[in-house]
Amino acid sequence: MRRDPVAAVGLAAAFALFALAFRGDRRRFWERMTLTGFVLGNMALANERELRRSRTRLLDIAQGIGSAALLYGIFTFGDQLARRVMPRGEDEIRDIYALRQAAPKDEIALRLATVIAPAEELFWRGFVQRRVGGIAAAAAYGGAHLVTGNATLVGAATVAGIYWGLLRRLGMSMPALITSHIAWDVWIFLLAPTEGAEEESSSESATSR
Repeated sequence: MRRDPVAAVGLAAAFALFALAFRGDRRRFWERMTLTGFVLGNMALANERELRRSRTRLLDIAQGIGSAALLYGIFTFGDQLARRVMPRGEDEIRDIYALRQAAPKDEIALRLATVIAPAEELFWRGFVQRRVGGIAAAAAYGGAHLVTGNATLVGAATVAGIYWGLLRRLGMSMPALITSHIAWDVWIFLLAPTEGAEEESSSESATSR
């Protein structure tokens, strides 16, 4: 890992903001996560001229959606594995999906698509990875989630960080990565959650009736 004081400041800010987002009142989680994205995304844009010059092409959108579909497949398998292998895997996955109840789905989708997902790519792949390397960036991305106390979420974040970091290393453009992150977030969290989560959601809806 290369020494970079700007990266060190950015990572310190990221860890502090993630702690604020995940450890506060869950009813305002999406507001705090949006603030986190706003701060980190702008930090990346302010320090990386290349990011400010990026322009989205149709190819970027196609690559982004395709890579999101592949990651969704990986996570569908990983979800089943976590439920069977990890002692608290099923409870931890349920806890992650419970955040869908903290705001209306259309509001969550808007926050994910316009601020949170783009900012994560700008910061973690566009800013951190360029300065400290892919392995360190993926480890830091997973490490920022340790504050949740949710081992499944930490593992998921690390896998996603490795995946998007590898795509960046292989030359995928930032607009394509942003498209991928937006599509994957909305897809797995709101539109097509993993099988177990979907069953739990249906059960909750039936109970509420």
